[in-house]
Amino acid sequence: MTTKTKITKVAVSSLALASTALAETNLSQVRYGTEKVEDLDIFYREAGDPSKQAVVLLHGFPTSSHMYREVLAELGDEFYLIAPDYPGFGNSSFPSGDDYTYSFDNIAESIDQFLVQRKVTDYVLMIQDYGAPVGYRIALKHPEKVKGFVVMNGNAYEEGLSQEGWGVIFDYWKNKTPELEAQIASHVFTLEGLKWQYTHGTRNPDDILPDNWNLDFMKFERPGQHRVQLDLFYDYQNNLTHYPAWQKFLRDTQPPMLIVWGKNDAFFPASGAEAYKLDVKDIDFNLLDTGHFALEEEAPFITSKMRTFLREKIK
Repeated sequence: MTTKTKITKVAVSSLALASTALAETNLSQVRYGTEKVEDLDIFYREAGDPSKQAVVLLHGFPTSSHMYREVLAELGDEFYLIAPDYPGFGNSSFPSGDDYTYSFDNIAESIDQFLVQRKVTDYVLMIQDYGAPVGYRIALKHPEKVKGFVVMNGNAYEEGLSQEGWGVIFDYWKNKTPELEAQIASHVFTLEGLKWQYTHGTRNPDDILPDNWNLDFMKFERPGQHRVQLDLFYDYQNNLTHYPAWQKFLRDTQPPMLIVWGKNDAFFPASGAEAYKLDVKDIDFNLLDTGHFALEEEAPFITSKMRTFLREKIK
């Protein structure tokens, strides 16, 4: 073999190694896409190698997969993360109420079908706010697929609903009137109302990213959005009837659970986090001095906890 041939083989080998390293690096980066689910375009963010342990990130109200941007950016080097936007939220399709019934049953069905089509069949569920009723419906349908939970202000107990945050909604459940709808809209759907949901209970409100409520407000200004959100507020009462079944599921299956809960949440107070101890034995339990969206102030702590939890508890 000539010296020139040896040099060429070394160069080719180095190029192959560099290409492999580049491919692995690219997989760890956040990527974006849409999946056609029946007539809906479901937008999603993903990071990591799909052959690795999957974590499905289910967002809350009034946000989208945008809330998980730091989780995706931080953990894609070791795990596969996928965060869909629900129908009517974020960058997913926003069909009219005539074409799609906005209920937690339907949203859960759409997201479950999304996961089936994406071939995500073995996963940890990360649930926050609306992510809890969506995630628990999926878990009860496919208990064999769910390997554990990361719970971040994702409620499954009546003691986890505060009068402060839910009072007007409780009234709405009893008496669905235009007057109450106008009251809800004037408090919740305004720019200041949306900002309050991100900043209330935080240690440093001025440090919370304004993009959060500005993006939500832009989406909420689309014609028909207020009707969609009011329908979901009204349907939320049906989640309470499922609480006993969700609690039984937790008692029977005993999934490993990481709780990272903003204890100053006006909607889901710390009592909702404490209630999980009644049913689940294997909990890494963390109450954090922040508000409803704990990731906004505690992303480094939460992602570090998630890395350890996924390494040590998920088989």
